[in-house]
Amino acid sequence: MRGRIKQPEIKKGIPGMTYMDPSLALRLEQVKAILPEMLRHPAVLHILQLSLAEDLHPDADFSQLWPSPASGDPTSQATLAADTWLKGQITAKAAGVVAGLPLAQAICLLVDPQIACKPALVEGAIVQPGTLLAEVSGPGPALLAVERPMLNILGRLSGIATLTHKFVQAVAGTKAVILDTRKTAPGLRHMDKYSVRVGGGQNHRAGLYDMILIKDNHIDGSGGIVSAVERVRQRFGNRYPIEVEVRDLAELETVLALKVERVMLDNMSLDLLRIAVQRCAGKVALEASGNVTLATVRSIAETGVDFISSGALTHSAPVLDISLRLR
Repeated sequence: MRGRIKQPEIKKGIPGMTYMDPSLALRLEQVKAILPEMLRHPAVLHILQLSLAEDLHPDADFSQLWPSPASGDPTSQATLAADTWLKGQITAKAAGVVAGLPLAQAICLLVDPQIACKPALVEGAIVQPGTLLAEVSGPGPALLAVERPMLNILGRLSGIATLTHKFVQAVAGTKAVILDTRKTAPGLRHMDKYSVRVGGGQNHRAGLYDMILIKDNHIDGSGGIVSAVERVRQRFGNRYPIEVEVRDLAELETVLALKVERVMLDNMSLDLLRIAVQRCAGKVALEASGNVTLATVRSIAETGVDFISSGALTHSAPVLDISLRLR
């Protein structure tokens, strides 16, 4: 995220909210400093804020106002004394790869600067049931307000990192690189793709804006592969790397003559993948895609392709079970 956060207009009249002031703007800048470069994006900050709004003030406009955890949580307000100080431990309840610890720290800071979240291990560590991930302490109402949003983020991101790690381990010893896709949860693209990196995979394009990927609908809509590639080069020159999706070996031969950067082999059988690798002979990078699973990824890698992309990394990863217990 570049530049300073714009100071929002102050609005009045919503109970349980405090007005955003320069101290909060400073806190948001501190949050960005905690996060890895990939997560210093407006979308990530908004998601963190909205995850709190879901629990504390669902009708609040977080671009204008900030929640008071105590007033937004009547259970804690009633059961805890105002000066209650709590301590707890975040632990894994299943084996996996942990991801999202900087985000856990960030969301604690957003709720209350007095909350301390101290990771017990490094991002990307392999954990077992019972492994301590972090220790937390702070004002009781604030700590309980941040508990579920924090665990939701840690669980999802760690789940993606864990599944990605399994894919990477499955192709170990081959040259294949595991890639994600744009099949991410709406609004969570940066977090999801960050988790793939933590798990040992690499990112495909971030969105539609950073790479040319000519797929079947582009090809059919423009009158063919040659026409589609020529139009891209006429419009943008060499500004973007070009990848073209092909459905059979005939289309592959057409693309090879166009000298693009990468070819996506869509839903090809293992035999066709092997033939494609032989015909290309290293002239262009090859990506296998389509219905890739943990059960099939090793066989696909052994055909000799350079990349294997799988939407399952982000759309089908089970959440890693993580809990917070007071002590």
